[in-house]
Amino acid sequence: MGTARSARWLWLALAIVTADRATKYAVESLTDEGFRRVLIPGFAALVHSRNTGMAFGLFSGSDAQWFPALLLVVSGGVVLLLAWLLFVGRVDTVLSGAGLALLAGGAAGNLLDRLIHGAVTDFVELHVGNFYWPAFNLADSAITIGAALLVIELFGGDSRRAVAQE
Repeated sequence: MGTARSARWLWLALAIVTADRATKYAVESLTDEGFRRVLIPGFAALVHSRNTGMAFGLFSGSDAQWFPALLLVVSGGVVLLLAWLLFVGRVDTVLSGAGLALLAGGAAGNLLDRLIHGAVTDFVELHVGNFYWPAFNLADSAITIGAALLVIELFGGDSRRAVAQE
């Protein structure tokens, strides 16, 4: 894949970072931490929460002094790896390019949040009945969709390549 094609995926990643930061800024500047407003009764709420841990709040109560630094280093390494994969054109299909770009943009958005605030701002809360999904943000959504695209590529890609080789 040429550098022009690689550039389109870098632009998608940058667009995700920009949109993620804009939505988080709006929540941070217009609401106080702890804010909650029901948007769709029994399903969705706009919230303002901070996650100092990993995905879904894992380890958010950790007292380990080294944990925030570890999250920054690992997140930074992942962002650099994904950006490198996009930059050198290590994508074979639209699914893999979009998947890597969404992962890179989402990871960079959350990394930027950790650098600015020491925690990630989350603002969407979904629930059905008594089951509440942990609050999340646009970057988390991009990461989830990007990972799903790569899984589809992984499991669907082999059969397409096998057919092409026959």
